[in-house]
Amino acid sequence: MLDPRLFRTDLENVKKQLELRSFNFDSVAFEALENKRKTVQIRTQELQNERNKSSKNIGQAKAKGEDIQPLLDQVQNYVDQLKQSENELTDIQQEMTALISAMPNFLDEIVPEGKDEADNVEIDLWGKIPVFSFQAKDHVDLGESKGLDFEVAAKITSARFAVLKGTLARLQRAIIQLMLDTHTDEHGYSEIYVPFLVNADSLYGTGQLPKFADDLFKVDNDPDFYLIPTAEVPVTNIVRDVIVEAKDMPLKFVCHTPCFRSEAGAYGRDVRGMIRQHQFEKVELVQIVSAEESVKAHEELTQHAENILKKLKLPYRKVLLCAGDTGFSSSKTYDLEVWLPGQEKYREISSCSNFKDFQARRMQARWRNPETGKPELVHTINGSGLAAGRTLIAIMENYQDEQGNIHIPEVLKSYMGGLEVI
Repeated sequence: MLDPRLFRTDLENVKKQLELRSFNFDSVAFEALENKRKTVQIRTQELQNERNKSSKNIGQAKAKGEDIQPLLDQVQNYVDQLKQSENELTDIQQEMTALISAMPNFLDEIVPEGKDEADNVEIDLWGKIPVFSFQAKDHVDLGESKGLDFEVAAKITSARFAVLKGTLARLQRAIIQLMLDTHTDEHGYSEIYVPFLVNADSLYGTGQLPKFADDLFKVDNDPDFYLIPTAEVPVTNIVRDVIVEAKDMPLKFVCHTPCFRSEAGAYGRDVRGMIRQHQFEKVELVQIVSAEESVKAHEELTQHAENILKKLKLPYRKVLLCAGDTGFSSSKTYDLEVWLPGQEKYREISSCSNFKDFQARRMQARWRNPETGKPELVHTINGSGLAAGRTLIAIMENYQDEQGNIHIPEVLKSYMGGLEVI
C-alpha cells in the first residue's frame, strides 16, 4: 500500500506516478474526501475538548453543592455528538484506505514507459540457442510417449492440469531438488515449508486481495481460506505484524510449493501443454531486507535464479519490465525468459520483483533500526527460483534429439540415478 501521508503532502506527485501506471486516479474527488476528513477530525477533537471541559465543570459544581443536572445533560449531548462524529471519521478513513489499497505501487525511476510486454527492455542474453538438424518438437509431442498425460488429468480434474508419470515425474522432482540444494547450500537461503491454504489477511498483505480475487481459488466451506497462487504469499506473511531484530536481518527463505491459479484473465492463451496450468510447482525465493539493502538484494536474488538456468545450460534472456507490464505490487521487475525451441521464442520462467515497502505497509512488517532504536518498514523482494514445470518444458525441448529422446543435463544426472536419456 502507498504511504497515506503522500496524499496529504504531495498529491500532484501521486497523480503523476499513478498516470505512469495508467491508473485512473480522481485526484479532485480524493482531495475533497481528504478535506472532509480534516473537517470531521477537527470537529471530533473540538467535541472531545468540550466534553472534557464539561466533565471538569461537573466536579467543580458538585464540590460547591450546585445543581449538576444541566451539566450532566450537556456532557451527554457532547458524548452523543462525539460518537456520531467519531463514526463518521472512521467511515471516511476506511473509505480512503480502501481507495489507497486499490492503487498500484509507484514504479522505480529506472522502469521504462510502455503498455505491454512488447515494450519490455532486454538487459542480457545468456547461452546459445540450440540449432537442430531436424524440426524441433514441443514438449507436448515429446512427452506423449514418455509419461506426460493431459487426458487422464482432464478426466480426474479438468483442462489445464497435467499428469506426469515415471521418469518425467522423477525429472521434475530432480529439478526441484537441484533448485533447493543450490539455493540453500550456495546462496544462503533457509528452506521453509508452509501451508498451501492462506487466509484473506495474508492475500491482502502481499497485494493479491482485493484486486485479484478472480485469479484465486477460494475454499467454499470456509470463506476465509484460499489456495496459494504462489509461495510468496505465505512466506512473506511470516513477518506480518512482526518487528524483526537487526541481528536477524536479512531474512532469506526458499520454499517449494504447488501453486494454484484460476487464470481468469488468460482465456484462450497457451491452451496447449503445460505452459499455463491451474496447478504447477514452483521454488520461490523471498528476501526481507532494510531499505538500504533493497536494490542490492533484488539484483542478488535475480542472479540466484539465473544461476539455476546456467547450471542447466538453458539459454535465456533477462528483461526489465515496462510500466504497463509491471505487476500491481511491484516497483521494479526482471523477467527471466528461457528459450523454447518448440515455440521458437523466449518464455517467462522467473519473475523477480522488488516491492520496496508496499507489501510491508499492508502487513505492518518492520525491523528495528539499531541506529535509532525505532521500527522501520522492511522491503520485500521475491522471485521464482525457478518455476519447475516450465523448467521441465525447457529441458525437454532444448535437450531433445532427432529420435525424440530427451537427454538429461549433466547437473541432474546424480538426481536421476545416473540416467542419461529418457
